[in-house]
Amino acid sequence: MRYAQIREIDIANGPGIRVSLYTQGCHRHCPGCFNEETWDFKGGKPFTKKEEDALITLINKPHIAGFTLLGGEPMEKENREDVLKLLKRIKEECPGKTVWLYSSFLYEEICQFEENILDYVDVLVDGMFILAKKDAKLRFRGSSNQRLIDIAKTKEQGQIVLFE
Repeated sequence: MRYAQIREIDIANGPGIRVSLYTQGCHRHCPGCFNEETWDFKGGKPFTKKEEDALITLINKPHIAGFTLLGGEPMEKENREDVLKLLKRIKEECPGKTVWLYSSFLYEEICQFEENILDYVDVLVDGMFILAKKDAKLRFRGSSNQRLIDIAKTKEQGQIVLFE
């Protein structure tokens, strides 16, 4: 996997102060995407054990509420294996920290993937960015079609439960 950037302090992509990783690579190319420079799978930098270890250290700082993974597109087939490995490690080594995942894929699509990535996610922000539905007043998302899904409650209730 390659990555575009790591933000040590992020207050825009989930509640509280978070650490964010922007994966590199996206096939979807939503018109109006805020992050077009992350579309190229050959762009960015290699995500190595060094970056992974640094993320764990950053996430475990006491003032950090959690970790957010976005892109590019973390759920592209090219990224899934490394994303799964990373999220498993974060859940094991960063107790009490929440994990948010942004994906243009819908929850229903991600549930069909062979990798059980959502087992390591607290909140999924799903859906493609749609320029015609852009709303700057929305919290934690760019367009009104995107959903903030509470994964634990969704699994518990057997239907989509939105994060409040």
